[in-house]
Parts: sequence; structure tokens; C-alpha cells
Amino acid sequence: MNRLDGIRESRGGIHPGAAVKVKPHMEPVIQGFIQRAPFVVMASANADGDCDASPKGGNPGFVKILDEHTLLIPDVGGNYLLQGYENFATNAKVGLVFMIPGMDTTARVNGRVRVLEAEEVQSLGVQAPEVSNPDKNAVLIQGILVDVDEAYLHCPRAFRFSKLWNPATIEENAVLSVKSFGSS
Repeated sequence: MNRLDGIRESRGGIHPGAAVKVKPHMEPVIQGFIQRAPFVVMASANADGDCDASPKGGNPGFVKILDEHTLLIPDVGGNYLLQGYENFATNAKVGLVFMIPGMDTTARVNGRVRVLEAEEVQSLGVQAPEVSNPDKNAVLIQGILVDVDEAYLHCPRAFRFSKLWNPATIEENAVLSVKSFGSS
């Protein structure tokens, strides 16, 4: 028995609900969640295992559901570090966590990526970035076609533990500036 199996066994095993929730496609509830999500974190790793987690945002529905096995994520210009895209050149695996503000459940999708040129994205019906407050960089650069390997809803425990959506926490943090984080 390996260490992880030992932990599972000592804690009573995988929760029965968790054992059956992971599906090899996006069920309607997952699709509905993604259609309403304005934010997703995209995790990738290169062939050496160097990781990146990149936030992607837009108006709800900016991530397109092509069918129960396929997502299209249009890429809007940003800082042009393109770390995830560098990772995809040697490792096509991706992990996505979709979030809706105020909801303490997330949708998770794992799959394989094919990077599309802007013209290919447009040929699939996506013409312009669907974002609020666009700036000069808010143009369609390319896209990510995701072949879904697994999809499921994730429980709210982390949000509850962190008080991420708690109105008092949000109000308290709204006055902070990241410039003050490095000062004593």
C-alpha cells in the first residue's frame, strides 16, 4: 500500500459522493456553471514539471462550450508572458478551476489542449473578446481548445475555510494595495 492509499484508508476512504462525481464529460450542471463563470484559473506544466497557474477572465460565457467534451477558451492579450502556452508546447495537459463570485462551489475540468490561431478561433464563431472594461490589449490573440478528460463540481470547504466571499472580508481587503505588502 502506498502512502496516499494509507491516508485514504485511515480517514475512512474516498467519500462515496466524491467517488462517483468525476465524469469523462461535462454534464449539464457543469456546462451551466461554466456558462455563468466569469473567471477560471488555468493550470499547466511543461515536460520538466515546471508549473504555472494563470487567471483568465471575461463576461460570463466567455469560455465557450462546443459540446459535452470540448471547451474553447479565447485568449485575450495581457502581459504576454505566455507561460501556459510555453508549457503546452511540451505537455498538452491542462487543469481548469471555474469560479462564480459569491458561490462557494467550483467546477473543475481536466483535459488536453490544442492551441488555435486567432483565425481558427474566429472560424468557431468567436469574434471579439467578451470582457468588461476592455483596454488596448483586449484583443483576440489565440485560443485554447480543450478536450475534456474529466469534469466535476468541487465542494465549498476551501471557500468556507478562507472566508473568500465573506462580505466583511471583502470590505476589509478592498482598501488594501499590493504596494503595501512589501513594506514593514
